Amino acid sequence: MTLPARALVIGFQRTGRALARALAARGVAVRVVDAKDAAALGVDGAPLAGVEPLLGDDRAPARLDGVDLVVPSPGVPRAHVLLVEAARRGIPIASEIEVAARLGRAALIAITGTNGKSTTTSLVGRALELSGRRTFTGGNLGRPLIDAVDTDADVWVAEVSSFQLEWVTSFRPAVACLLNVTPDHLDRHASFAEYRDAKARIFAAQTSADAAVVNRDDPVAAAIGAGLPARRLSFGQDRVAAGAFLDGGDAIVRLDGREDRVTLARTRLAGRHNAENVMAAALVARLAGAPASAVQEAVDTLAPLPHRLAFVAERSGVRWFDDSKATNVGATVKSLQSFAGPVVLLAGGVDMGGDYAPLVAAAREKTRLVLVFGQARERIAAALRAGGVPVCEADDLSQAVRMAAGAAVPGDTVLLAPACSSFDMFADYGARGRAFERAVEELG
Repeated sequence: MTLPARALVIGFQRTGRALARALAARGVAVRVVDAKDAAALGVDGAPLAGVEPLLGDDRAPARLDGVDLVVPSPGVPRAHVLLVEAARRGIPIASEIEVAARLGRAALIAITGTNGKSTTTSLVGRALELSGRRTFTGGNLGRPLIDAVDTDADVWVAEVSSFQLEWVTSFRPAVACLLNVTPDHLDRHASFAEYRDAKARIFAAQTSADAAVVNRDDPVAAAIGAGLPARRLSFGQDRVAAGAFLDGGDAIVRLDGREDRVTLARTRLAGRHNAENVMAAALVARLAGAPASAVQEAVDTLAPLPHRLAFVAERSGVRWFDDSKATNVGATVKSLQSFAGPVVLLAGGVDMGGDYAPLVAAAREKTRLVLVFGQARERIAAALRAGGVPVCEADDLSQAVRMAAGAAVPGDTVLLAPACSSFDMFADYGARGRAFERAVEELG
């Protein structure tokens, strides 16, 4: 990559700071802007060499003067005034993952989708580590991908989001995987089509030397996969000559004339959706060079990610589960489908702009009661009531937990699977999950 003389980084939180450090260390004069001031960002005032922090104002067009490259952090929308002005001036715009990929020399494995990204990425990374590869696992999951540039890793496994994919042009994974595409982040993307097209960009720079893995049971993902220049492989329920499928309690991977069987009998990853994640991860990891034994060990040993269908407690015959990471309707539907018995569902938060009809259908089949809270509670409640689903509104998550304790009977599951983001009441889904766990403990 030819480095710019001066770069503007928009957003000075985790990704922005990592990016500023990496560029400055390579001699780039870095200007950073953020709407928050230093105190709100928790910046201690110690200057970073080569970095000019202009905090508390991220909208002044003069911030672009003399800049050769603009890099927005993932939380910065396309409509941001500086991005619009940069495009008008013809200043190149690139996402952090694009910059990292241009600077790096490692093999790149990238995974995206509406749901399941973190688990699948973790499985692939773990399988490659167990095979002896020097592996960096991160991206939207954990450490920013730019951090990998200064490691000795020979393979990068990156979870990538639609926000990160908006500004890629030459981002080229050797293996790219699209797990599924259902409506999400429609409060940020102008339409589902825009969101879908952002996800599809994971394949945009691939060639016939690369591999593209898609979910053939997801109609949107399957349509995106059709006609790609890369070698296309898929995973899904039905048997295929090449790709992955389920056979009873096993995932089967057929690749280059070989068939590997990955048993799910020992995995701690619960739910039907995790069977899909295992299929995808096994196929991607094998394409990336991990032996079948390492894939099986990864499936056997990977612990469930925090706040992803995590068992919290059993009280008086009622089991409580934390799936705070289910931040969209599709994730909540899959979460509900993981349980056989009646569910008391806790849902709510910030509306993501999607359609609640799939949630209504799943709730009608699976739930005894839905308790809604947060900013979106009235919209969710209206949709559920119109669909004949019993629903009650709570003032907050703590009250919803107490109401659930009163409504559930032995044999029921109480499930936090919000179908919404957390930002009305909590810093993130993790803070929401921890608040749920505390509220369950306080029941006594």
